[in-house]
Amino acid sequence: MFSFDNSYARLPEVFHRPAKPAAARAPRLIRFNHDLAHRLGLNLAGVDEARLAQVFAGQVIPLGAEPLAQAYAGHQFGQFNPQLGDGRALLLGEVVPGQGQRFDIQLKGSGPTAFSRRGDGMAALGPVLREYIVSEAFAALGVPATRALAAVSTGEQVVRETMMPGAVFTRVAASHIRVGTFQFFAAEGDAEAVKTLADYVIDRHYPEARATDRPYATMLSLISERQAKLVARWLSIGFIHGVMNTDNMAVSGETIDFGPCAFLDEYDPRKVFSSIDQRGRYAYSNQPGIAQWNIARLAECLLPLMDPDEDRAVEAANGVLKDFGEVFQAEWLTLFGQKLGLSGEASEGDRALISDLLELMHKGEADFTLTFRALGKLAGGADAAPFVALFSSRNGLDDWLARWRARISEGRAPSEVQAAMKMVNPALIARNHRIEEAIAAAVYGDFSFFHRLVDALATPYVEDPETGYLRVPPAPDERVTRTFCGT
Repeated sequence: MFSFDNSYARLPEVFHRPAKPAAARAPRLIRFNHDLAHRLGLNLAGVDEARLAQVFAGQVIPLGAEPLAQAYAGHQFGQFNPQLGDGRALLLGEVVPGQGQRFDIQLKGSGPTAFSRRGDGMAALGPVLREYIVSEAFAALGVPATRALAAVSTGEQVVRETMMPGAVFTRVAASHIRVGTFQFFAAEGDAEAVKTLADYVIDRHYPEARATDRPYATMLSLISERQAKLVARWLSIGFIHGVMNTDNMAVSGETIDFGPCAFLDEYDPRKVFSSIDQRGRYAYSNQPGIAQWNIARLAECLLPLMDPDEDRAVEAANGVLKDFGEVFQAEWLTLFGQKLGLSGEASEGDRALISDLLELMHKGEADFTLTFRALGKLAGGADAAPFVALFSSRNGLDDWLARWRARISEGRAPSEVQAAMKMVNPALIARNHRIEEAIAAAVYGDFSFFHRLVDALATPYVEDPETGYLRVPPAPDERVTRTFCGT
């Protein structure tokens, strides 16, 4: 099935611990991503659903796999924990498809490891389905993220607030190396391991850094650039990660760990969904600053490698942190400018136009996704009434629309503006109440809505009449105010 080439397993033993999946009484395949399997070069000839369930519940270890749990540390809500590691996940191995990029295949929720810290290492069904839904929604939206290969129910029960059905999620990632992976070795004072890891990351993700005079500083800069652009993409789709700890920031630049994540309904820059984020550290508008803070923690680990002179190393790191802000601001302006249908070189006037709309959306409690989608139709000459109806207050809206119309009329036909906006403003997102609806039905054995939701989210820019109900914001009694990590 797999053709493994396990480079991480070849790193020194301090990087990982051997792991073995726990027994699962009655594995059953919930969903398998055949398209992704094809891209990964998996050979599925003669493999039926029962066999897939056994493999992706960890009951059959594929030939060539070397199951292991990765070591890492991390700042959790600002507090440093020197040892975390894969407490409920194991890396089966790595595949290298024809295009040459290397991918990790990881089982999540497959049982305890050396890093479980007295936890059971299991995953409940709800978090597995949430991660499947959101990671595949991200893929369709074009936002870098880990992918879902399979979801399997185990036939076991796991204890959380109540007894819940157990499940295993198979995650595909460019790698599972985190800022916290570097922190683990830096906290131990293991300079050799930090260097080994940095060299590995350069070879796997940033080979262009090797040819520069200061490869480790260049690596830091490239990681920072990817993170800045990634978080700008999150904001452009109204996404809140919910738990941006340093152990949840992948150095590859992918979104990782869809735990208490959520999408905005009505726009509120201070919005928090995560039940464990009591002080709003990871609120929607705080995410750029937190990402920059995480990069600073990575820089601290890399200072001895960046330059033998500490002052020069610190100067280089501060330069990267300054660049983070500039890259983020430029990317944010570009993405939101596209959402408004703005063309040509961006200006400070464009920034004000974007910010003023967001302020009107906040005051008017306007739905984030529907507002931008309706604005695109307005660009093509549609009646303004549906757009205006999204706002609880029209105060200031007419003046803003006049400014916006004047700006988008510069150089492009209305139909061209509308077409461009339709390509960047999704009609459909993974709305929180729909995810909860899918999970609630699945707990009782009905996965039909889960499958319909995943299928619909594969084409987020298409307004399919058959899935129109999925685009509707929640009614007051459907509103989700808290999301949960699942551990």
